[in-house]
Amino acid sequence: MIVKLNLIAAACENMGIGKNNNLPWRLKTEMEFFTRMTTKTEDINKKNVVIMGRRTWDCIPKKFKPLNNRINIVLSRSDLDLTNFTDVYGFKSLEECIERLEEEEFQKLYENVWVIGGSHIYKESMESDNFYRLYLTKILKDFDCDTFFPKLPDNLKQVSDPEVPDGIQNEKGIEFVYNVYQNPTFQN
Repeated sequence: MIVKLNLIAAACENMGIGKNNNLPWRLKTEMEFFTRMTTKTEDINKKNVVIMGRRTWDCIPKKFKPLNNRINIVLSRSDLDLTNFTDVYGFKSLEECIERLEEEEFQKLYENVWVIGGSHIYKESMESDNFYRLYLTKILKDFDCDTFFPKLPDNLKQVSDPEVPDGIQNEKGIEFVYNVYQNPTFQN
């Protein structure tokens, strides 16, 4: 089975995604959307995989680590001690991670694969032959950010997904829109 990488992110007008290793905004409904999308499975015996870089892993508050009801994968070139966690794996590269996800034994454990950051991991994932979809919440406001989502590939096609709300959403006076883009070159 070919691994389909679904990327999920929220970015403001200037494509900022973070500030000081944190989210620059607090939107409860957007976080609920992220949680629902990355945990929902058809098969109750399987979980979804969330792939992240080490800095994203480090930014997760201790009480939420690892992200529950998901298989957490942390990519880092340096050694990480993840032995105190259940359902958490470390890999040196995205390529090594994908190879493991393609193994038959591992495929029995998961349903969908979500890439949740940061910038470098998003960029590498969009350049991968396994890049399938990008779920990008556009925050319709500028925020001061020091971390940015990489440039989107020119060939992405906007698509709809019945799981994704349509139209402009509003919370605390901040408007945002859920967008879904598909990579037309993905070969299933």
